[in-house]
Amino acid sequence: MRPLAILAGGLLLIWPAFLNGYPLVFSDTGAFLHQVAPPPSGPLVIWDKPHVYGPLLLAFSARATLWGPALAQGLMLSWLLWLAQRALRGSAGTGAHLLVCAATALLTTAPFTAALLMPDVFAPAVLLAMLLLAFARDAMSPAEALGLFLVAAVGIAAHLSHLPMALAIVALALLVTRRPAAALRAAAPLAAAIAILLGTNLWGHGRASLSPHGATFLLARLQADGPAAAVIKERCPAVGWYLCAFSDRLPMDSDEFLWAPDSPVNRAPDGSARFLGGALLSPEAGVIVAETLRTRPLEVAQAMASNALRQMGLVLAGDTLVADHLGVAVRPRIAEAFPARELAAFDAARQPRGELTGLAAPLRWPHIVMLAAGAALALLAWWRTARQGDVRRLGLVLGMLVGVTANALATGALSKPHPRYEARILWLMPVIAGLALAPRRR
Repeated sequence: MRPLAILAGGLLLIWPAFLNGYPLVFSDTGAFLHQVAPPPSGPLVIWDKPHVYGPLLLAFSARATLWGPALAQGLMLSWLLWLAQRALRGSAGTGAHLLVCAATALLTTAPFTAALLMPDVFAPAVLLAMLLLAFARDAMSPAEALGLFLVAAVGIAAHLSHLPMALAIVALALLVTRRPAAALRAAAPLAAAIAILLGTNLWGHGRASLSPHGATFLLARLQADGPAAAVIKERCPAVGWYLCAFSDRLPMDSDEFLWAPDSPVNRAPDGSARFLGGALLSPEAGVIVAETLRTRPLEVAQAMASNALRQMGLVLAGDTLVADHLGVAVRPRIAEAFPARELAAFDAARQPRGELTGLAAPLRWPHIVMLAAGAALALLAWWRTARQGDVRRLGLVLGMLVGVTANALATGALSKPHPRYEARILWLMPVIAGLALAPRRR
């Protein structure tokens, strides 16, 4: 019964895909598909993305259908929730698991992440896997522990924002348990993820780096907040930076800075287009970021804190439903690599036609209510588990709170606040808190 329960739970957790008639996609989904596209357009090493999630899409779709990766994502989260129930309640039952998955699917933002073909799904998966390894290893079989290790390692490597969250969980494991073994269990997948990133970037970019061009993203954020723009205005034109020619246009929105066709990154002062402009800018970006951090540390810290707080308040999943850029970013990748029936299914879906946002809007009203209740439940669970001295439950509850906070810092402060960034993980708050407060099963 257990496999059937996990399968049923996984299907519940991707219900927006069934409503849409196709797995949910985002403009960046096209880039991940491009990583593993067949010749002549691929495979392609993308300058701004780890070469991890694209190969996973290929492995689980087999270039037959993208329903494969969507189902795998639902099953992964369902399996993790099964293990979380066992860790928090002593055992997991079929009926209880289906109830938890149904409530999670109907009342939280989880299904809008589970059904979305983006590495965002690994944010909650990494957090749950690391917490279970650190605080509930004795409740797992060796095979389950290996599965948790693989989920966490691949998930951390799939998106750079997961690295700070993983570091926070390793530190928390040491603080709560005061045992190096717990921290080492959490650190093992982090070390494996670092090895994956170093290896894939050495292969793809010729540099053994965690993020060969990450400085461009930091510069985009720091100039949008003001400190880096001020440094550029002060130092130019004497320093001879490329961006000196655009100092009068800064600061500007970070997304516009990175992706707009006429931005300083993508169009030179003479009007010519700059192919891979973000990668070309990264050496100079590193210099400007270092100078900004050296001369304006307080301004940077204030901006980061403000962005993180804004990110914590953006909790709805609406930006995962839009049709923006899907026709030019995703459709060609499906057309070149998948059978004609797959392209027809994509074209017939509601999302590319702009119908999904309105259709799903009435189904999202419980999210704010559930998150508000979840915050109260989390504080209550923290107080109760600390009072009882239950290290396992305390670690899972406190780790969940640390994880969602670290996620907001990593995404809002280092990138830009977007609704999907916190919606992808904040749903764990009511789920984990509710399981921690539930009576133990015999």
